[in-house]
Amino acid sequence: MFVAPDPGRLRLRTSVRAVIGVGAAVALAEMCGLSLTASITGGLAALLALFTVTDPTVRRQAVTTALLPAAGFPVLALATALHGVTPLRDAAFVLVVFCGVYARRWGPRGHALGIFAFMNFFITQFLHALPAQLPELYAAVGLALGAAAAVRFLLWPIERRTPPPAAPAPLPGRGLARHTTRQAFQATAACAVALTVGQVLSEDRWYWAVGTAWWIFVNTASRGETLVRGFRRVLGTVVGVAAGVLIAIPLDGAPVPTALLVAVCVFGIFYTAAVSYSWMILAVTLMAGLLYGLLGVLDPGLLVLRLEETAVGAVCAALAVVLVLPVTTHATNDAWIQRALHCVHAATAQATARLAGSPTADPAPHAAELETLLARVRMALAPLVHPLSPFRARKARAGQVIALLDDCAREVRGLVAVAADPDAGHDARLAAACWRVEAAVQALTAGERELEEPAAAGSTASPAADTTGPALAHLQGLERALAELATPLGSDPKAPFVISA
Repeated sequence: MFVAPDPGRLRLRTSVRAVIGVGAAVALAEMCGLSLTASITGGLAALLALFTVTDPTVRRQAVTTALLPAAGFPVLALATALHGVTPLRDAAFVLVVFCGVYARRWGPRGHALGIFAFMNFFITQFLHALPAQLPELYAAVGLALGAAAAVRFLLWPIERRTPPPAAPAPLPGRGLARHTTRQAFQATAACAVALTVGQVLSEDRWYWAVGTAWWIFVNTASRGETLVRGFRRVLGTVVGVAAGVLIAIPLDGAPVPTALLVAVCVFGIFYTAAVSYSWMILAVTLMAGLLYGLLGVLDPGLLVLRLEETAVGAVCAALAVVLVLPVTTHATNDAWIQRALHCVHAATAQATARLAGSPTADPAPHAAELETLLARVRMALAPLVHPLSPFRARKARAGQVIALLDDCAREVRGLVAVAADPDAGHDARLAAACWRVEAAVQALTAGERELEEPAAAGSTASPAADTTGPALAHLQGLERALAELATPLGSDPKAPFVISA
């Protein structure tokens, strides 16, 4: 976590901005004389607005932020109205879970709106909000979203100068094979069982089991990914509970130090989210303990119950991905690796065309897409390279695949940099090398094909052929990496990450 790269200090800047946005939301609620419950609701709403809205453009981010009340306010009203009617409340919560996950099929906006709707129901359970508090809760959430938007789009518009990387398109599918549809049923089943078992443990704090099951299904696509995330959530909660015993309980809700530590937790949530799910959950767990201290209900037994409810949610999520419409890690890995390899070829072809003088060829978008796809491949292979994985041979092969794909990305970046030189030259050797890269990708993704190598007769080096050497070196590096990938990808047809011919 501490040595992970942070290009442009983007994680650092967004984390500091989150602290400012959440702090502004709470300050506004306090200045307006709202209750502590409303102030906490506003702070959490601002945190969610800054954390979950990830549209690829600033304009879309602004629209999504403006739509958050449309998703949150009806759920907030429903949750408070059903506060004392347990059967209807539980049924409504499960329905919100299904709709919130199903909404992910509409991309980043649906993802953000679904999370915001779910969390508004969750927050009312966390704070035991009553119908009489609804007007001030609406006011707090409205003020919070306004504060978050002002900080994000006016005070510190980071995304205007550094657009966020576009997330790779989801894997295709129809009906129950579609990822969002399948996951909606899985998450609903997991949350329904978690709710039932959680209420056996505690009639007041059962919602932590549901929240755990819900969040485990965020940004996962396969059985292995979900199981690993569940393990990491439990691990982060264990350490967070220990931190709560050492830090939150001795503070006993003292306002100033508690507020400062909550700010540190908000920073930690944003700064660690991209690199360590366990560290992020540690920050979330400690923040929850600090908020319980402000509410005057914190004690060691409550923190232990938090851990028990988390374990229940993680087990329910694990059972759901194994029993309800399961998708193996193999299928997910196969699809993401193929997409990454095709992207390598696309970037190579565009760079070679650019070197040949094509004014329309642009390899840069493909190179950027490759980076996001490789991040997705690493996530898909995480179950195989996990330290606790008992399959040593598969772990070794998965690690080799990741390393070789990283080599491919490095060579693509170098090739794109050479192609960006306006004086870059081109000769027949580059065309031949590009053909060999294409053949290697096709051999890895669709089996061997009969390819006719383009003739090089009549091709001559350009006057600026001094740049051909670096470009050719990068293409040859790609050839070597792709050739070496054939071994781990084809060595064992039963390995989860093998690409079938």
